[in-house]
Amino acid sequence: MTAPHSEQVDGPGEFRVPAPRPSVWRGQGRVVAVVAAGGALGASARYAASLIWPAQTGAFPWATFWVNVSGCAVIGVFMVVITDVWAAHRLVRPFFGTGVLGGFTTFSTYVVDIQKLVDAGRPRAGLGYLAATLVGALAAVWLAVTATRRVLEWRRR
Repeated sequence: MTAPHSEQVDGPGEFRVPAPRPSVWRGQGRVVAVVAAGGALGASARYAASLIWPAQTGAFPWATFWVNVSGCAVIGVFMVVITDVWAAHRLVRPFFGTGVLGGFTTFSTYVVDIQKLVDAGRPRAGLGYLAATLVGALAAVWLAVTATRRVLEWRRR
C-alpha cells in the first residue's frame, strides 16, 4: 500500500493531500448485480427454449432464430416504454434491457449455429440464417418501436 502523495499548493511548506477517489465498484456495484441477475434469467429462458425446441444437426436453428427476433421486438417495445412513457427506476434498464434481454438474445449462439451449418455441408443455409437473423432482428426492433409508438399515440387521443 502506498501513502497518499502531497501536492505543493502556493508556496513552500503549504501542502494538501488530495481526497481519495471513490471506488468504481462502489457506484456501479448495484448495476453490475442487476445486470448479472437479469442475465441469468434471460439466459435461463433462452436455454429453456433450446430444450423445448432443439435443433437437429444440419437443420435450420429455428429456436435461436425466433429467440433473437422476439427478443429484439421486446427490446423495441421496452425502449419506447422507458423513454416515452414511464420514468423507470435507474436499475430497470440495466436489469431488463441489458441483463434479461441481453441474456435472452444470443448472437454468440447464432454464430456457432452458422458454423455448425457450414460444418454440416450446408453453407447456403448458414448464409441464409446469417442474413435472415440480421434482417429479422432489425425488422423486429423497427416494427416494435413503430407499433408501440402508434399504440401510444392512439391511446392519447
